[in-house]
Amino acid sequence: HVQLVESGGGSVQAGGSLRLSCTASASLSLVCVGWFRQAPGKGREGVASISAGGSTSYYADTVKGRFTIVGDNGKSTVYLEMSSLEPEDTALYYCGARLMSRVWDCKLDMEYNYWGQGTQVTVS
Repeated sequence: HVQLVESGGGSVQAGGSLRLSCTASASLSLVCVGWFRQAPGKGREGVASISAGGSTSYYADTVKGRFTIVGDNGKSTVYLEMSSLEPEDTALYYCGARLMSRVWDCKLDMEYNYWGQGTQVTVS
């Protein structure tokens, strides 16, 4: 069982930046970690994910070029660096994890098994 804790959310003006953190209770050497978001009245959207070891990452088209996912295995932490934020990025952001057998297990449309509680991002 993997426990995930997110932090770093907040309020920011359009065009600004934020960095979210997702810290796991176990090593990230065998798991995919993804960031997802859900805005009020909308379904969950996969934002970015990274494979164990960080060799491969996936991004939603809506955030490509603006968001970067980075893993620090030594700290069991995955960061989501967000820039050029838009009001449409306002949502509850949470991270998920799943065991990785192959790199494509980490795609955003795969089933993630472990979830954090989320951190709110508001862009005005």
